[in-house]
Amino acid sequence: MKVFLVLLLGAVLCLDSGSSLQCYSCSAQLSNANCQTKVDCKDKEMCKTEVIRLIGLFNIISKGCDSSCASLYEDFSIGNRNISCCSNNLCNVNAAGSVRCSYGMAAATAASVLWTFLNNRL
Repeated sequence: MKVFLVLLLGAVLCLDSGSSLQCYSCSAQLSNANCQTKVDCKDKEMCKTEVIRLIGLFNIISKGCDSSCASLYEDFSIGNRNISCCSNNLCNVNAAGSVRCSYGMAAATAASVLWTFLNNRL
């Protein structure tokens, strides 16, 4: 009897729950706080996040489900565009998680290396 119950429990755990992938969804928002609506994706769709950063002043964020999501990073003269894709429930929660390093971060890193170099020469 115990063996039957263990097998039954294993079979129940292996069944597909039938639930679809959930992603956060929004369109052209300036704040990630405005992108907290949950939606159910269709079969073979992934979570997509698109962030357009304009001159480092503000971001335009769009999220949702997409069947042909492809990660992309593009630089423009007035900013950049970053598209990221993921396939776990609510994995597109953070709009800035995969946005590339800013010029400020690069300058801070260069300054710290220069500071260390100058201090060691003295």
